[in-house]
This record gives sequence, structure tokens and C-alpha cells, in this order.
Amino acid sequence: MSTLQRLIAELCPDGVEYKTLGEVCLPTMTINWKQTREHFFYIDLSSVDIGTGMISEMQVIDSTTAPDRAQKIVITDDVIFGTTRPMLRRFCSIPPEYNDQICSTGFCVLRANQVFVLPRYVFHTISSADFFVYVEANQRGSAYPAISDRVVRDYHLPIPPLPVQQEIVRILDKFTALEAELESKLEVELEARKKQYEFYRDYLLTFDAEDNELFREKHNSKPQISYHWMNLGDVSKMAAGTSINRQSISEIQDDEYLYPCFGGNGIRGYTREFNREGDSILIGRQGALCGNVKRATGRFYATEHAVVVDTKEHVDWKWLFHMLEHMNLNQHATKSAQPGLAVSNIEKLTIPIPPLEEQERIVAILDRFDALVNDLTSGLPAEIAARRKQYEYYRDKLLTFRELKVFSP
Repeated sequence: MSTLQRLIAELCPDGVEYKTLGEVCLPTMTINWKQTREHFFYIDLSSVDIGTGMISEMQVIDSTTAPDRAQKIVITDDVIFGTTRPMLRRFCSIPPEYNDQICSTGFCVLRANQVFVLPRYVFHTISSADFFVYVEANQRGSAYPAISDRVVRDYHLPIPPLPVQQEIVRILDKFTALEAELESKLEVELEARKKQYEFYRDYLLTFDAEDNELFREKHNSKPQISYHWMNLGDVSKMAAGTSINRQSISEIQDDEYLYPCFGGNGIRGYTREFNREGDSILIGRQGALCGNVKRATGRFYATEHAVVVDTKEHVDWKWLFHMLEHMNLNQHATKSAQPGLAVSNIEKLTIPIPPLEEQERIVAILDRFDALVNDLTSGLPAEIAARRKQYEYYRDKLLTFRELKVFSP
């Protein structure tokens, strides 16, 4: 019998009482922070990993530039939960270095009353599948979906005795640490595979030996392929996407927000509608990372910050995708505060066009590398996703208790 099973058998064999978050969490303070001090750290949940609740960075707000509106003070071990899109469903636990700082009123602050519940127990509960089902069922508003603090605090959760909570937290925290360690190792392997993919991509797509001395020396057996040079505008059709309101994009894909939305740096989120359909290449055309290249299939939405590229006859669209990646389009961006790529300039760039059979041979090789690196249904990313699902399974299992029925005399 495990420690947890023994504790449950001793302390709550017949089940546990369920309480609302409002019953086991303390009230928090809302203030106009400009009236209290000059500087605060402002917690911006856009820097929080939506899967793990880990904070990657904080933003310093200066009183002379910050918005003059009410904020919430947070302290160490508070759990904050985004209640309004696009931050809806992001959450984190406040680390000691950000004690007595602030967050927006768009976040629900859950401060555990440790007479009843441990802060980390609240944290793991907030990450559970059951809680997110509750949030999806209780959010309101079509253009700007949100859930109120009051409704968040109405969520019922099992409250086992504190020793049982401590053991659950110990197990889940250890599982999270082991998962993070494994993910770190897999990320190193993933980076090595990316470099391997880039090496072979550059080798296979370098047609003129004079252009690459390294490949000429190491791969002098490379077959000579006939090819001719053409402008990108002659072998493809390019057009920018359509603007969309930020509130119309969800971070989460579900039955309502079904279609991937591509912006200047890949997928921004998901939308209710699509404006493109088929197999296309997308080039980011604005921002410091403009020139990045993505693939899209099926129905999707392309914003004005993405250039949609469709190939013409005798050019394999997957081959052109790899070629555009090889070209490092970012080097052609305008040198300004907001770098950008003009479609008219991209269309004038020239590329070597080999026979279609050679394009297909190259695609077969590079797609195998690309799938290993990027495809979420195979390779290393799938292994990382599988580990997260394993954690989620045990978390939800450990947080499930039979409800103890309390009868009034």
C-alpha cells in the first residue's frame, strides 16, 4: 500500500467534503496602485506557459507610463488565473521574488486559506481537466469570452485532510520536476535533430557547387542536376491575408474555435472562421522574425501579417516550402523599427528550379527530417506531448475523490 493510499484509508475512507474555491480561499485586495508607490512588478500572463503554469518573465511597470486603473496585489504562493481572453485559462503560482506585486483585475487571485487547503493543491486543481471543463461551460460573451471571479470561486473541489493534500502535492510536484528534466533532455535532442535537418536541407537545395565550398569538399559525389533560374513571382502566387480582431482569436482549439490562425510568426491561435483552404505556404511579413516560413493544410485563417504562397504548375509546394526556408528571407527585411517584407520584393527573388522528379525526391528526404522535428503526431515532440499527457492523467486521478455526504440534523 502506498503512502497516499494509507493516508486515505486512515483519514478519509468514506470520502471527503467538497467546498467551493471561495470557501477555502481568502479575499484579496484591489487598489489603484499608483497611489501607493512608484514602481511595481506587473505580472503579464502572456509570459506564462499555458501547459505548465511556469513564469518565463515579468514586466516592470513605471508609474508614469502604466495605465491608471485598479489592480490586485499578489503575494507569494497566490495562484492567479486569467479570466478574460486572450489570457483566459492561463495561470501561475506567484514565486517569492514577486511577493507584494500586482496583477490586472482580469485575473482571479486565489489565496489559499491554509487552515483548509494548501497553495500547491489549489495550483494543481486549477490545472485539472475538470476545472477547465467548468470554465468552458461557464464563460460568457461571444466577442470577448470571459468568466467572472465569482463564478471561478463557485467551483467545487474535493478538500481531503491536509496530510493527504501534502502527499498529493509531493507526488505531483515530483512528477512535474521529472517531466521538466526529461523535456529538457528531449529539447537538447530536438535541437540536434533540427541542425541535422538544416544541414541536409542546405546541401540538397544548393545546386551550384560554387555557392558552397563546404558541401563541394565533403560531398563531391553529389549528382549534377539540370535546373533553371526563375523569379518566385513566376512560379507562385503570393497575397497577404486579412486582418482580424484580436478578441476573435482563441489560444485554445475547441469545437467553436476550430481553425488555425496564422500571423507573422506562425500560429497565433484559433478562429471560428477560415479565409483559406488547401495546401499553402505562409511567410511572416512583419516584425523582427519576419521571413519565417510555415506550412498550412486544410482550412485556416491567414492574417494581414502573413503572406500566403500558392505554387503554380511544375513546382511541388512542399519543395518550395523547404527552398524558402533555405533562402533565409529575413535578410531581405526592411531595416526599420518595424522590419517588414514587401510581397513585390519577394516575388523578384530568383530560385533554381530542378525537374519535378528531383523536387519530389528532395521532399521525400527532407519531410522525414521535418516530421521528426516538428510533427506533433510523430517524433520527439510527440514524446514530449506524451509525457505531459501522462502527468495530466495522474493529476486528474489523484484529484478525484468520492464526495462525503454531510447531513444536517
